[in-house]
Amino acid sequence: MEYSRRTYRKLVQGKGMVSFPVLLKESDLLISIDSGSFSGELKKKSLSLLSGIRSDLEQYIVRDEEFQWTLIPHRLLPGAPRIVRLMAAAAMRAGVGPMAAVAGAVAEVMGRELQRTAREVIVENGGDIYFKTEHPITTGIFAGKSPLSGKVSLRFSPRPSGCGVCTSSATVGPSLSLGCTDAAIVISHSAALADAAASTLGNLVHREEDITPALEKVCKIRGVQGAVVILGDKLGAIGDVELVSF
Repeated sequence: MEYSRRTYRKLVQGKGMVSFPVLLKESDLLISIDSGSFSGELKKKSLSLLSGIRSDLEQYIVRDEEFQWTLIPHRLLPGAPRIVRLMAAAAMRAGVGPMAAVAGAVAEVMGRELQRTAREVIVENGGDIYFKTEHPITTGIFAGKSPLSGKVSLRFSPRPSGCGVCTSSATVGPSLSLGCTDAAIVISHSAALADAAASTLGNLVHREEDITPALEKVCKIRGVQGAVVILGDKLGAIGDVELVSF
């Protein structure tokens, strides 16, 4: 399964859902909408939303270059747009730089806007996911070369108010991680917070002995509902987590 080419998307199976990609510059999203709400106009709206989110973020970074590079929570300039405020708030809770929340924040803003007109929506942004569903869903866990990769999944009950599940990894993907995990996963009502907290979790784990204290620390972050760590052939989980075979 090659992460960089998003080949894991071939495994997406959503009964009653219509899935389509939305691509713009570096952004590569897969959006799933319930078939009763899907329309060509919704596809156009998705691209327009992504364009607006990226424009807001890019224009803010021109004003505040440190926002893009800092690895610690950041104080915003006046007039920061919604996407920037969401990232900064999540980063503040998790104790990381705001860009650690960017993928989850984009997925969340997209999803919350689309759910105004769609009954069910799933937005996947490079493995970081925001979803609002009326039926249970299962998400597979890709953990690089770990023997547990592709063997374990997370099962979620219906989440009519929205949910985020995001992953950080030191061995998969381009994102910065200061730890050694194959997968550090966090579940939250907010995908932005899940993304930032997943970075925190990944940064804390360097060896097997770190797994339990890292999970306990991350679950103390207000808004975090559950977390999972995969390190080689070791797995740890805490909180509102239901693990099933993939």
